[in-house]
Amino acid sequence: MKVFSGSSNKKLASKIAGKLKLELSPVEIFVFPDLEKRIRIQEKVLDEDCVVVQSASIPPDENYMELFIMIDALRRSGAKSIKVVIPYLGYQRQDHIFREGEAVSLEVIAEILKTVGMSEAYSFDLHSPKIPDVFSVPLHHLSALPEFGVKIKKDFNLDEIVLVSPDMGGIRRIKEVSEMLGNIPYATIVKNRDLTTGSINDSNLDGDVRDKTAIIVDDMISTGKTTVEASELLVNEGASKVFAFATHAVFARDAARLLQHSRIERVIVSDTIDVPVYSLFPKLEIVSISDVAAEALKQ
Repeated sequence: MKVFSGSSNKKLASKIAGKLKLELSPVEIFVFPDLEKRIRIQEKVLDEDCVVVQSASIPPDENYMELFIMIDALRRSGAKSIKVVIPYLGYQRQDHIFREGEAVSLEVIAEILKTVGMSEAYSFDLHSPKIPDVFSVPLHHLSALPEFGVKIKKDFNLDEIVLVSPDMGGIRRIKEVSEMLGNIPYATIVKNRDLTTGSINDSNLDGDVRDKTAIIVDDMISTGKTTVEASELLVNEGASKVFAFATHAVFARDAARLLQHSRIERVIVSDTIDVPVYSLFPKLEIVSISDVAAEALKQ
């Protein structure tokens, strides 16, 4: 097996290769003045099983295009199989038509990946369990939740915490973490939306967090607004402290500043996305999913 990395998350790719007792194989990524990229595989891959690690994080279009070209280069160089680890699957929230006239963007991504030569894919904590059905080649749904469960057991007194889903869509996720931790209690934030505009009118808490340490668990933090608003509600409902766990640190726009100045004690994310220096902040802690990815690739 040979492991290659795109530009988006070379740190994680290097960790995964290390867990497999391998080094990253060399690839040349040359950027032209007009920002087109030329990619060249720099070692023989004929009849080899190859792995490409590339997160489709900000900027997703650029990172996907780089991935497409890298897969094509491996296929043309004679790779036996091409497995792709996309720790954060960009466009995953565009997996069906919401309004007339829209594209199903994730289907477009899936079709291109298959066409250029991807054999199978691996991704983490998908927004919907139905997303693998969009792909005509196997998409293995991995999770950072077991790593989060280990950390919660280590860092918190389980008798003093309550898990919190920031919306109804996360109930499956929160139940899974609760079961990992011996069926500890959980609560859910219920949002009432304006059906015309989609904006949130108000939020209510289904569950009890009074005098408890509330631990928000989500699949991603994008702009940070949902997480910060959830923390405010939890404090107002009597939570003694609030912590936030999320697999994907998208951190779009002003998320880092919002989270740092929020009521949240600590924000714990995984390294599915390589957080740039300008988005790091003192309350942030990052755990690695490299063990999970490496074990999946061994199977």
